[in-house]
Amino acid sequence: MIYLDYQATTPVAPEVAEAMRPWIEQKFANPHSPSRLGSEAAAAIEAARGQVAAHFPGGKLAFSSGATEALNWALKGVFETSKRRKLVTVATEHAAVLDSAEWLEGQGVEVVRLPVGRDGLVDLLQAAEAIDDGTALVAAMLVNNEIGVIQPVAELAALARDQGALTLCDAVQGFGRLAIPGGPDLVAISSHKIHGPKGIGALWIGHGVTPPAPLLHGGGQEQGLRSGTLSPALCVGFGAAARLAKEREAVDDRHVSRLWDLAMDVLGVGWSVNGSLKQRYRGNINIRRDGLDGARLIGDLRDIAFSLGSACASGSGRPSHVLRALGLSDGQARSSIRLGFGRYTSEEELVDACRRIDAAARAQESFAA
Repeated sequence: MIYLDYQATTPVAPEVAEAMRPWIEQKFANPHSPSRLGSEAAAAIEAARGQVAAHFPGGKLAFSSGATEALNWALKGVFETSKRRKLVTVATEHAAVLDSAEWLEGQGVEVVRLPVGRDGLVDLLQAAEAIDDGTALVAAMLVNNEIGVIQPVAELAALARDQGALTLCDAVQGFGRLAIPGGPDLVAISSHKIHGPKGIGALWIGHGVTPPAPLLHGGGQEQGLRSGTLSPALCVGFGAAARLAKEREAVDDRHVSRLWDLAMDVLGVGWSVNGSLKQRYRGNINIRRDGLDGARLIGDLRDIAFSLGSACASGSGRPSHVLRALGLSDGQARSSIRLGFGRYTSEEELVDACRRIDAAARAQESFAA
């Protein structure tokens, strides 16, 4: 199997699995217990917290069950304590943001969903008009999970700050791959997108920022901000993955850039990239070919793992809301596929996969002719 679905999840790094093993097999104590074993587990969690927090300038970091929880916590928690009743976000955000925004509308919050251009990027002039003194929060994704474009998060955060609003950044696809820009007050991240385990993420809260009201109640185990027993194994795994990402940042970036160049060279004529070619993370290629049946292509190439878009929306039967926001038709959206690659993707397997994808797409054309 050639794995090209890195935006859905990444392979667990061997170093991460090794770091987690003792906390699964022997060191199973509850980290909130006062026993010696509990204290050791709590110390391991704090060490892991430091490894993840090393990617940020100060502030505090609270572990969660994943980025979906962190985003829900930030969005709902800010509006629980703010007198302002306006949220400004982007039409191409992840469902965790857009569905939470829809829920907030039911609670009387005004939601403005900024459109994007054909390049997938927001217009900062439109954003400046939307963000006013009634805005409590601006929510913008750093790297889009479907098309890989990088939003001008720092600039959006500056607009928000000028109006006294907070900024929430979904940095799931960018954390550990590129530097988190300065400006956001709250940042949601996930472990399994950086070669760590599933089931754990975090919300970073900037220095001097009032934490959002708790989403979960029942004991306040996580710094009084979140209730629930933390898993030492998952925290340690996240910490190890974050440490590796920091150590390997330059090497991984060069490798991904080389893979992008190879893929684009092999795919060649007949394919179009969705979204900005310049302002993007290059480990995500979302491409389309006129007349292609993307779902059929996946069925034809079952030993290559790739996708049509967000794993969270797969099976819905609806065209991607991200691709529709770019102005693509339903047919163009269904003719698009996403290839995601990274640290453990070899040049040979990527070239082989792209050649076979291109050949299968051409075969579809010949059958339809």
